[in-house]
Amino acid sequence: MSRKEIAKKVKRILNELYPEPSIPLKHHDSYTLLISVLLSAQCTDARVNIVTPALFAKASTPFQMILLSIDEIQNIIRPCGLSRRKSEAIWDLSHLLIERFGGIVPQSFEALESLPGVGHKTASVVMTQAFHRAAFPVDTHIHRLAARWKLSSGKSVVQTERDLKEVFPKKDWNRLHLQMIYFGREYCQARKHNPSECPICSWIG
Repeated sequence: MSRKEIAKKVKRILNELYPEPSIPLKHHDSYTLLISVLLSAQCTDARVNIVTPALFAKASTPFQMILLSIDEIQNIIRPCGLSRRKSEAIWDLSHLLIERFGGIVPQSFEALESLPGVGHKTASVVMTQAFHRAAFPVDTHIHRLAARWKLSSGKSVVQTERDLKEVFPKKDWNRLHLQMIYFGREYCQARKHNPSECPICSWIG
């Protein structure tokens, strides 16, 4: 099968399993989503969702966040790991949002990626989930699935993103990103994966 033929069948299966996938990170607006995605680096969404209510109760806007000290932020987000680096990034990006954008999360990749702690994947998630712009965020999990499903031979997430955008229609990118996350967690885990029992790997071979 060609990559596009595989992609077509994969999309059909994912649509059947997850017709309306929800955003896994709990948030109120673009700012709280941005902070949640930043916290999710090397941390599970479930743990982030446990931690963020306490953080957002104290500060759910950049104006409120810069009133907290970096130590205060770190004490709240510690369970997410990399807490010092993340707390500094949260305080710094909040300050820059106020200074450069009037406290509003910008709606462009270039502007988002200029903020501390915000890489292309984080920017992609915010663009697609907060602003409904076509993007295909690729993390290590989606990178793994794309390789398993022979949709990409990319050695980096950058190449994998490019390959996935080529084989899937642009109108489906936002939904597919979420569907692949849920499928990877439920059927196609990194460890102890049995290809013969996977609804997709079982027929790709």
